[in-house]
Amino acid sequence: MNAFVLNRHGRLVFPSSIMPQLDFSTMESLDQLDTVIRRDFETKAPSGTDILEKIRTGDYDDRYALMRDIALNLFWANRFSITMYDKRPTRWADLPRTRSDVFLPVLEPWEDGETKVAAVESAYPTLPARWDADVEDRVFAVLFDVFGNRKNHATTLPAVKPTVEEFLADAGNLTFRLPDYDPDYPVYEYDDILDCREDVPELEALHRWAMVLHNQYPWDRAAVELARADQLSDDDYVVAFHPRDREVRDFLRRLRAGVAPRQAPRPRESRQPVRPFPAVDVRRAFTVMPRLECLVAVHGDQVCTNDDVVRNSAYNWSPMSADEIQEKTGVEERRYTSLSLEELALQAAEAALEKAGRGPEEIGGVIVCTCTSSRLIPSLATYLCGQLGIYQTHAAYDLIAACAGMPYGLAEAVRILQEVERPILVVCAEKFSDKIGNVRPSRMLFADGAAAMIVGVAAEGEAPDFDYLQTYASGPASEVNSIIWPNPEFDNNITVFGPQVKALAGRYLAQMIEEIGALPAPDGGAGSVLDSIDLIVPHQANKTMVLQLADRAGLTADQLYFNIETTGNASSASIPLAIHDAVRDGVITAPVRVFAPGFGAGAVAGYAVMRVDPAVVDIQDAHPSAVAEEPPAPAAQEPQPASEQLREAFT
Repeated sequence: MNAFVLNRHGRLVFPSSIMPQLDFSTMESLDQLDTVIRRDFETKAPSGTDILEKIRTGDYDDRYALMRDIALNLFWANRFSITMYDKRPTRWADLPRTRSDVFLPVLEPWEDGETKVAAVESAYPTLPARWDADVEDRVFAVLFDVFGNRKNHATTLPAVKPTVEEFLADAGNLTFRLPDYDPDYPVYEYDDILDCREDVPELEALHRWAMVLHNQYPWDRAAVELARADQLSDDDYVVAFHPRDREVRDFLRRLRAGVAPRQAPRPRESRQPVRPFPAVDVRRAFTVMPRLECLVAVHGDQVCTNDDVVRNSAYNWSPMSADEIQEKTGVEERRYTSLSLEELALQAAEAALEKAGRGPEEIGGVIVCTCTSSRLIPSLATYLCGQLGIYQTHAAYDLIAACAGMPYGLAEAVRILQEVERPILVVCAEKFSDKIGNVRPSRMLFADGAAAMIVGVAAEGEAPDFDYLQTYASGPASEVNSIIWPNPEFDNNITVFGPQVKALAGRYLAQMIEEIGALPAPDGGAGSVLDSIDLIVPHQANKTMVLQLADRAGLTADQLYFNIETTGNASSASIPLAIHDAVRDGVITAPVRVFAPGFGAGAVAGYAVMRVDPAVVDIQDAHPSAVAEEPPAPAAQEPQPASEQLREAFT
């Protein structure tokens, strides 16, 4: 699916959060599927019995809380049909009897279903609206039409449905029977769902959920009944289940063939290195002194606010408000790009050459730091060479060091500089918006953006712009695998394991502070490197977390600069984007010594102690794209339903 789309109201919509889909190409066993289903559908969904008990005990404070539970219950009740199968009402006489890819669900009557439905119908009018009574009534009408006509028990639904032949083996098997079927029964079109607009983000998300659930039953639900296999007649309609795509068909074939799932190798116990790895003292280690010739930035052209995240809440998210997201992460909005990663990186690279006054023939090496490129051949670095007109260079390669990308890239650039004594182009570029899927921790944090720097040769006798460079990698396997993409356990979307990330960040930050506190100040000054630092610009991981870790390491908040509030976490690009913004916002107005630590996925880390002269920073975006103002709402606030019948249901 697309990373995001702009609907007709100019609002960001994330299709992957709206349409429940699982990537079955990654599924190897029923146990693996069961784990995903329980995590995404079951753990947060109340049963009908739970809803009934909460009504009886007065545990619902308002209508929204009740509706949310109803929606979660319905997603859970449809957990396999909505993720694995297409439902096709078919005349019984026309249904193939021997095909291996046509299935019929075997169902159990919903125990006390009428009691639970009646309790919901009676309770809703007695509860107060949380935000907007009219909107909540409209959404409830759609949800209750589905919930109130539910016929089957959902607790013991199997993922793999019986074939028609298997269904007929037991005359007492029950399945859906429709007396007739209207193929034009109204459903919400894809654009209807995308264009849903409500003033309250939580209600907009719930309204979309209701639309998706309505579409799961595109027939007259009140007329449906459960019928025995031996009671079906030729003109009855049954609901046949067909695998929704090739990946589901292949998964079902693997199950039938009994293919054993692969076992992941167990990691060895981690051992400390025999001795520490010292930071690289640039003046002592190298003969060619590096100079930072320029730094340019390309922010994303689309703003994704916390309200946007909330109005795109997925069915498997716990409730969280925009303010709670800000409190937990420090992010108020993040930037996404409409461009591809290649285009984003190219814009930054072109602007860097222009800012530094360099031609393609002068470049001695190109390093692209990224962890979100899906380009392998040619690498993004060599692709940029071709686009920039670089006929030949000493080296061009991609460097995957995640959130430590900038320190890694600068360390490599200074090394190559010793060999070629020509400017090195370092590009840090990330596009996370199309790799998040519906994983909420990732959606709250990650963003898109790019920055480019040119590291050239300092004039004879000039001090380098880089004092110390350091890189690290590894740790316990739990920290190495604390951020994963692609992750088969989460539909190949990027996933973050918070406690492990905090552990590695805390470990590395403490080590870095200890190191620079023991190193002598550059230029023969008094005190340590730490004493000489004017500003700390850390990787913009999670402001709340970094401030906690910094405090533990003895740093104060006023020593650190953050732009994560409006930029989000752009991994390898986050530090150079933050340096750019510090200059743009007037935080850096004269040459300063910056400590720039980064840490992240793969348990990598590193830092640069560097001199930043605001004169070399291009304070405008390389190719600024104005973010369009949200157009005024149309006179009719309601989304247009797919037919007159649905319109009547809402009014």
